[in-house]
Amino acid sequence: MTTLRAEAVSRLFESSGGAVHAVAEVTLEVRPGELLVVTGPSGAGKTTLLNLLGGLDRPTSGRVVLGDDELSSLGEDALAAVRRDRLGYVFQSFGLIPVLSAAENVEVPLRLQRMPRAEREARVAESLDLVGLATHAAQRPYELSGGQQQRVGIARALAARPQVLLADEPTGQLDSGTAATVMDLIGELVHARGVAAVVTTHDPALVTRADRVLELHDGRAKRLSAPAPTGT
Repeated sequence: MTTLRAEAVSRLFESSGGAVHAVAEVTLEVRPGELLVVTGPSGAGKTTLLNLLGGLDRPTSGRVVLGDDELSSLGEDALAAVRRDRLGYVFQSFGLIPVLSAAENVEVPLRLQRMPRAEREARVAESLDLVGLATHAAQRPYELSGGQQQRVGIARALAARPQVLLADEPTGQLDSGTAATVMDLIGELVHARGVAAVVTTHDPALVTRADRVLELHDGRAKRLSAPAPTGT
């Protein structure tokens, strides 16, 4: 079973005012079937940490390990293959291609994998059904609500059956009711499919849906624990 680990990971950026530690010596581990929520105020380093975990950026020090592979030591081609085949991404801005239908958007990563057409079509249908959008396959993003667009994004991320799901503020553009529905969906899919998931959010109401919570402040991990029970 594949585990994602960050070992004393730091990311330093140089600015006119001096060095800025966007992430400072963060250590974490997320296992298959586990939903880890990363929370903290704006500017705490949540997106930077997610970029490091997903191989979209390289740490200044420390390392990120997926299974037996140290992502920060891979060449660009090998790292691109890991991102394509083993990682799924969900973005706050949905990231859908406007001219493509819901089904065609979900199909994009499968085409990049050069998956045979019959298998692609089966995966797309399965993924849209998982997120409750089987009857919306032919609709384009502008014909869907914000919550539906985000569910298409989740279906696209899961279609390639990744080992790890990374979601950056996936409910940031949604109203509170729709946000709760989307977060519940992510949790259900993670547990049902055995995916290791890391989700960033600044919404305290969504934290209770996590298996564990990592709290960031000024790029540093202040707390890593189970969430408080609902209603406390």
